[in-house]
Amino acid sequence: MTTTDSAEKAEALARGAVHARVAACAQITAPITSVYRWEGAIETAQEWQVLFKTSAERYRELEAFIEGTHAYETPEIIATPIVAGSADYLTWVTAETAPEANGH
Repeated sequence: MTTTDSAEKAEALARGAVHARVAACAQITAPITSVYRWEGAIETAQEWQVLFKTSAERYRELEAFIEGTHAYETPEIIATPIVAGSADYLTWVTAETAPEANGH
């Protein structure tokens, strides 16, 4: 999961990750209001949240993709484990993020 400051940037991150096959799907939620401390001041900003669906094996590559393309100096990158899910859906996520599907 990450956040960014515009719908266009959120869609670019989502499309780029799916295109690179480091995510099978990305969902954009917006707008959200974030309140946080940055460089000693409390800030409030409108952001767009992007939730990426990927396999554990592709997480590091997804993280590198986000770090390399995100406009923020310190982007939020958070992963949560899947403890249960539809076998068919999880098989689809694994297939869509398989490196060999991307020509590797």
